Amino acid sequence: MAGGISDDDLRKVREASDLVSIVGERVPVKQRGRDFWCCCPFHQEKTPSCKIDPHSQLWHCFGCGEGGDVFTFVMKLDGLSFPDAVRSLAQRAGIELSDSGGPRVPDSKKARLKEVCAATAEFYHLQLMRSPAPEAAAARSYLANRGFGGEVPKRWNLGFAPGSGSLVRHLSAKRIPVSDMIEANVALKGRDGRARDRFYNRVMFPICDQTGECIAFGGRVVGSGEPKYLNSQETPLFHKSQVLYGLDKAKADMTATGVAIITEGYTDVIALHEAGVRNAVATLGTALTMSHIRIISRHAKKRIVYLFDGDAAGQRAADRALEFIDESMTPEAGRTRIELCAVTLPDDQDPAEFVAAHGADALRELVAGAVPLLTYGIERRLSRHDLATAEGRTRALTDALSVLAPIKNSLLAKDYAHQIADRCRAREEDVLAMLARLRPPVRAEREEPLQIQGGAAQPDPHAGAAPSAPGSPAQIGQAESNRRRVERDFLCLCVRAPYLALAKADTLVQTRWHLPVHETLARSIADTLAACPSASSGEIVTAATAVEQRAARILTASSAREGVDDAALADYLAEELVIGDMEDAIEELRAELSGATELSADERDLLFQSVVASQKQLRALKAAHKPPVS
Repeated sequence: MAGGISDDDLRKVREASDLVSIVGERVPVKQRGRDFWCCCPFHQEKTPSCKIDPHSQLWHCFGCGEGGDVFTFVMKLDGLSFPDAVRSLAQRAGIELSDSGGPRVPDSKKARLKEVCAATAEFYHLQLMRSPAPEAAAARSYLANRGFGGEVPKRWNLGFAPGSGSLVRHLSAKRIPVSDMIEANVALKGRDGRARDRFYNRVMFPICDQTGECIAFGGRVVGSGEPKYLNSQETPLFHKSQVLYGLDKAKADMTATGVAIITEGYTDVIALHEAGVRNAVATLGTALTMSHIRIISRHAKKRIVYLFDGDAAGQRAADRALEFIDESMTPEAGRTRIELCAVTLPDDQDPAEFVAAHGADALRELVAGAVPLLTYGIERRLSRHDLATAEGRTRALTDALSVLAPIKNSLLAKDYAHQIADRCRAREEDVLAMLARLRPPVRAEREEPLQIQGGAAQPDPHAGAAPSAPGSPAQIGQAESNRRRVERDFLCLCVRAPYLALAKADTLVQTRWHLPVHETLARSIADTLAACPSASSGEIVTAATAVEQRAARILTASSAREGVDDAALADYLAEELVIGDMEDAIEELRAELSGATELSADERDLLFQSVVASQKQLRALKAAHKPPVS
């Protein structure tokens, strides 16, 4: 079962949802060989780098590294949870799910967890409003001092978490299972095995989804203590990269004004809404993501404005925001262009302090004057240096120009480069040459797919970049980099052609994987096929994602070799892994031999003979090892 959806229903929806057709409904797709290609909808690009394999029903973008099956595609594009993506595709295909005939089944996991969150929010609110405890009084005093007294706690359902097991006892009295409390992340299991409250002595801010239903919590410690702010962890209901605090209250004003304001925390949102600026939301312990942008863009059609505090923390957040710059901000993005702007509050103020001192109209005026994020970033970089000196101008030029690295090939970048050259008194042709030499930032850990040429593993110049597990290629040797790519390509092939994974089951379970994530994925593939030998590629990826969140990105990252037989390629890659394992084993034997000072002469001789025999076997394997012929 997944989110109350049976495995049979899941299989029906998967079989009825052709990935090529579904992607084609969102972006133009073109066939190239056996696969289909399109411009990735998750980042801006001119040349298609997103591959759709109609046979395996998997997709992967070699530009941004995203990938997965049809459910993953809909989840990422529409900002949906896995169950909701399944329901959306079921509705498209005219399939009636066993849990969706009318109202949701009340005992479904999602409904149960929402009931836990609703009961928890009610308890916290009652504690804030009525508890005579000194700690609750301190929480009320904190809110009143922030200007959040009167009706504000009621409008935002604010609360107080006393801790000491009081919430667990309250929910248990309502006959809510402890397992549901823990899964909703309002309780934790202690070392003694008993449940305890997750939040203790904190002002509580219920976090709601777009419909206004409570799905998580944020807590601010009363008095001193660390961490100062504490959010719920990820749950089946709550995914930080897809939730914005206050969106349920802000979406109407976003639609009316066409503008969204992104702030740094929930208290900022409340302060602005209470002042009459009701198109403000906040991220929750994470940077703004493309999922956030897509969600906001459904309501705010004109601009999205970052509003940064003037203090040091706010300025650090401003610097982090520059990492979000990409080609979606350029005119070349066309209708999909995102108008991201930024502004900093003056005098080290936060939103509550600013509106209290200057009023809502002054804030609206400040937001209206927000500049594009690119301009904002460049001006911040230039302001760090003394432009009155040659040395300062040189440093400023390099610093400011680096902001343009993600969009270096756009006309907009060249326009900004001219402006930077003027400010730094540099020759435009020199600055444009510097711009051309910039290396775009790596947004995710990536490796290049392999291309088999003449028996050697070579980077594929046509496939672009693909994600890998941790380990920077700059910090490892070429041999290790090739080994990791072989591991990944073998796993990808096992997913693309599950019948080959069954034939190569020994390789899956016996290989000495160099990356722990590859070992985890190999074990998952083997376990899935052991339980269901007829499992499809999508089912294997879904099962792997349950144990490793990077599974979809990694297991779809390798391109099929045109004209190369999959079975021959599987043999080749399996042999590569065996050869690599033997080389590792020989190195270990050599190391043991060189350091074996306490061994007897006979023991050293036996170890030496083992090395010689292993080397002989390795030479024979390499002599017979030939790349597949296309």
